[in-house]
Amino acid sequence: MKLFIIGAGPGDPDLITVKGLKLLQEADVVLYADSLVNEELVNKAKEGAEVLKTAGMHLEEMVNLMVDRLSEGKKVVRVHTGDPAVYGAIMEQVALLKERDVEVEIIPGVSSVFASAAAVGAELTIPDLTQTVILTRAEGRTPVPEFEKLKDLAKHQCTIALFLSATLTKKVIKELLSAGWSEDTPVAVVYKATWPDQKIVRTTLVNLDEDMKKNGIRKQAMILAGWALDEHIHTKDYRSKLYDKTFTHGFRKGLPS
Repeated sequence: MKLFIIGAGPGDPDLITVKGLKLLQEADVVLYADSLVNEELVNKAKEGAEVLKTAGMHLEEMVNLMVDRLSEGKKVVRVHTGDPAVYGAIMEQVALLKERDVEVEIIPGVSSVFASAAAVGAELTIPDLTQTVILTRAEGRTPVPEFEKLKDLAKHQCTIALFLSATLTKKVIKELLSAGWSEDTPVAVVYKATWPDQKIVRTTLVNLDEDMKKNGIRKQAMILAGWALDEHIHTKDYRSKLYDKTFTHGFRKGLPS
């Protein structure tokens, strides 16, 4: 028995992978997180497919249902928002499925972090400015490991992408400032990236909480912070070596400077 876990992408139904869409359209049974996955995408399932919403199900209920349908010889897919590898809560599903001798294949999807970067027209890694992106979240009801406190991660002064942190912006500001970030550090907030009601808020670290409140954003938001998010980065002299005419690599000989 084999179950497919498919990354649906951030919202736009066209941002699923070709492989993911093919499996979705072949499936006899489709389970999806209806609180997050675009219904337009799920509607692409084949006629007669059993389509099941899982937002109201607990873990064992969902796994039992998947195993039951697989036991009937049906092709079953589980559709997750974004990419399943990042805050996808798939590990506990896979653990129970393996106990039931079910093989799992994961199909990656477009993460909301990259959809948000695209929405604001940002490159998150800028030569001579930052070459690292940290994907994390602020600590709320669910704790983070001891060595992953935001103030400690922020000491790297690189680009930070904050998932699941829209209600914790005061804490985000405090932690980043305590790590030595300047108050005017650029921040971009993308609410529901790639959905029809997508909203982009450009602000600075010190104004983050206030500007999110003004725009009524308290969920389904990606917070991108760091100098790579500077709206005027294109006018500054940060350039990679890749396209420098004097730079030699395996496919091109550099010209004399």
